[in-house]
Amino acid sequence: MSSPVEARLTHIGAATLLIELGGLRLLTDPAFDRVGTRHTVPRPVPGLFNSSRTEAPALTADRLGELDAVLLSHEHHFDNLDDSGRELLPGADVVLTTRAGAKRLGGNAVGLRPGERHAIERDGTRLEVTAMPARHGPHLIGLTAGPVIGFLLRHEQLERPVWLSGDTRWYGGVRKALAAEGPVGTAIVNVGAARFRPTGPARFTMDAREAARAAREIDARQVVPIHFEGWSHFKQGRDAARQELEAAGIADRVRWLEQGVSTEVEL
Repeated sequence: MSSPVEARLTHIGAATLLIELGGLRLLTDPAFDRVGTRHTVPRPVPGLFNSSRTEAPALTADRLGELDAVLLSHEHHFDNLDDSGRELLPGADVVLTTRAGAKRLGGNAVGLRPGERHAIERDGTRLEVTAMPARHGPHLIGLTAGPVIGFLLRHEQLERPVWLSGDTRWYGGVRKALAAEGPVGTAIVNVGAARFRPTGPARFTMDAREAARAAREIDARQVVPIHFEGWSHFKQGRDAARQELEAAGIADRVRWLEQGVSTEVEL
């Protein structure tokens, strides 16, 4: 049986994470605009949902180097793909995202529906990426917020796959899909309890308590929180998230990353 494999993770900020695994280099949700940049969410109502970048990305896009793939949860929200992030997409071998997103992006974008798979191969290394269900908010809000996916990564060196939640709440569709795929080794979870004033307390992403529930239900060996600081619509930062994860009794499973630091992590 395979053992946990060492990978390198570099948290650049918000949902942007560089994953180096088995000779492959993957980037999630590239956002590199400057602090103070203000954006408007186009859906569900253009101009109603706004946010500003409050923390600079730990690395600039020109320091990333070669990318085998960009894993893009969705392309219609600025904190997952901003103007600077769009500029780097053509330099990746492939961009994996939603079907609707790939149609809008064109070029090297490949659209996936939940359950569909795409293989990334380089120098004899093969990584299988499966699109996972995601819902960007509570049920009714999620239906209008546009399509979103997460990702499940399988590699021959991994005993268990890695789950990247993308921007989602924890709900039955994700739970069922993960149960069908087998036990998860590492869960890289977008937390931050994202909220906007027009929708009051409704959360568009998980908070730490919800992430802890997800980790317990899928029996994840390790949880790596991301997407908790950097934009004004993120309402739960690192300290508050840490307290909730400790209160939930899973602190021993949590691996925090220092932004901008390439960190060896067993997956």
